Amino acid sequence: MFLFLRLEITFMVSNSNNDRRILLAHGSGGRMTQELIEEVFGTAFANPFLDRMDDAASLDLTGRIAFTIDSHVVSPIFFPGGDIGRLSLTGTVNDLAMMGARPLYISAGFIIEEGLPFQDLQTIVSSMQQAAAEADVEVVAGDTKVVERGAADGIFITTSGVGSIPAGIQISASGARPGDAVIVSGTIGDHGAAIISRRGGMDFNVELTSDCAPLGGLVADMLAASSEIHALRDPTRGGVAATLNEIAAASGVDIEIGEDLIPFQGEVRAACELLGLDPLFLANEGKLVAFVAQADAARVLDAMRRHPLGADACIVGSVAAAERDHCRVFARTVLGSRRILSMPSGEQLPRIC
Repeated sequence: MFLFLRLEITFMVSNSNNDRRILLAHGSGGRMTQELIEEVFGTAFANPFLDRMDDAASLDLTGRIAFTIDSHVVSPIFFPGGDIGRLSLTGTVNDLAMMGARPLYISAGFIIEEGLPFQDLQTIVSSMQQAAAEADVEVVAGDTKVVERGAADGIFITTSGVGSIPAGIQISASGARPGDAVIVSGTIGDHGAAIISRRGGMDFNVELTSDCAPLGGLVADMLAASSEIHALRDPTRGGVAATLNEIAAASGVDIEIGEDLIPFQGEVRAACELLGLDPLFLANEGKLVAFVAQADAARVLDAMRRHPLGADACIVGSVAAAERDHCRVFARTVLGSRRILSMPSGEQLPRIC
């Protein structure tokens, strides 16, 4: 009882100093928990599903659905172009979109470290809701836990999502076929470079900005242009290199890309050269890689370029039958030689998402 009163008094004093912070009492399940839910989460995510305050959301779903879950531990939690809130929402929406699904509903679990500034939490939740509005999804369920100082790094967020898969859509990591064109939706490595720029006090004298964005609308335009999209993947951890190797292995094919065809921002390339990193291995949070039947590639590319998130889309390679009993990814250099683009063996940059 004394501990609860002490924590509540601390919170009230912090209010007067305009320096409110999350306290253990906010995770107690009592009055302060309800105040936190109402002031932060309920205000930002208000919708008919969440407003009922039930233990679970009651949803109407028909046909095939896609379901996914993801956890987000990015460091730092604020970075150029976004924050952990926007990242968590878009990451889950994009995983649904990569199945050809229309994202519909999101749930979110927050693990908050005691002492996190109240304003930081509000900013993160507001950013998350803005991303939800962009993606046309509703946050319909959630949970909040507060842990002691040192038990988490500010805040961790786990999100799950449900989407509806239109009839006739069969998109899978195992769907790439010989002859398919490989398309990327824009410049590669932006998110990873933005995180690097905020780590260790690095200053590249240029503004590196994350590409963090929901891709559901772009995918919908692509599907409207062609039913011959065989595989989609957002190249997050491990970047384009990991994504291509995953698709090659799942589909039983070889993939070849042209190094000079991959779009990079000059600032990203310069940062990678300075640090000795390969941008093909850097994470992206607002880009996709598509495997499309060659006959429909130009039509899909045109549809992508008419969407704001696909303005820099380009064809970067093709799919072939596997030359050996194990599938490989090749990168053709500017000199015309081929090198094997291997699966990353380790983490170039931990806690990227």
